[in-house]
Amino acid sequence: MQAVAPSPLASQRTARRGAVTAPKAATAEYLAFRLGKEEYAIDILRVQEIRSYENPTRIANAPEHVKGVVNLRGIIVPIIDLRMQLGCGEAQYNAFTVVVVLNVRGHVIGAVVDSVSDVIELGEDVIMPAPSMNDAVRDFITGIACVESRMLILMDIEALLGSAVIGLATAA
Repeated sequence: MQAVAPSPLASQRTARRGAVTAPKAATAEYLAFRLGKEEYAIDILRVQEIRSYENPTRIANAPEHVKGVVNLRGIIVPIIDLRMQLGCGEAQYNAFTVVVVLNVRGHVIGAVVDSVSDVIELGEDVIMPAPSMNDAVRDFITGIACVESRMLILMDIEALLGSAVIGLATAA
């Protein structure tokens, strides 16, 4: 009979005097930003860059939340004011206002937010399911993360900005 070498995991447990550790919860990075007094977060993998706010060129007959377009290194990018899109009141543009340039279903879109705070790593253990709400809200809120004294509303930015409201195809 052949002797079987202990697995690396078993060696680690033995080295810790028999202590067994729980598997680490999966984590993901999110960009945290403010809209009014609320703090939201989106998957960092959707973010292309963050730019200071500049007045876009207005498009006739565009919805109020579509501020216009900007030329970003030869690409015409629609600029959407998330505060207005979500009905969070009138936006006030100041030195903290930024445009988060996103890649949504192969389209480049700029999302105006009041300010960006940080990139935060969130584990599954701090993310709670979104509360039951109407379909319009439930479609883009994926959960609520509580980290220390912060409460972050996690958004599916593709579901929000990829909707027919701004004219992008809903098929992936």
